[in-house]
Amino acid sequence: MILNQLTPSKGSNKKGKRLGRGQGSGKGKTSSRGDKGAKSRSGNSMKLGFEGGQMPLHKRIPKFGFKNINKTKYKIFNLDKIEYLINMGQVKRNLINNNVFIKIGLLKQKECFKILGRGELTHKIKIWAHKFSKKASLKIKQIGGKTERL
Repeated sequence: MILNQLTPSKGSNKKGKRLGRGQGSGKGKTSSRGDKGAKSRSGNSMKLGFEGGQMPLHKRIPKFGFKNINKTKYKIFNLDKIEYLINMGQVKRNLINNNVFIKIGLLKQKECFKILGRGELTHKIKIWAHKFSKKASLKIKQIGGKTERL
């Protein structure tokens, strides 16, 4: 391959329309824009969804509900996941809190987490979490563990 002899394949490069180059070109004077109106003027840019003055679709459709942008999202950890982490040796102490999950890489610094009750626990542990389901806190307390809210 010689760089100075490279050329695009035939038909891949197409010349653009030459607008406003006289009447003989067929695209002179108004340059295919028509005679009047906003679209014929330079500097015109219509807003997205503009329908020529008609009420736009996004305003015609009824709006319902409310989306809370400040809603706290919880990462979910089930008891079987915690049991697995203890068995694998990633959780060494009998205390679990957000710092433990951050060290493992399952949680980011400002994320909240909730403990759910799927699975069984065999280890007596103290868990600090933002929220607990009723089932999870019951199972942890039955073993002799403790649940504390952050």
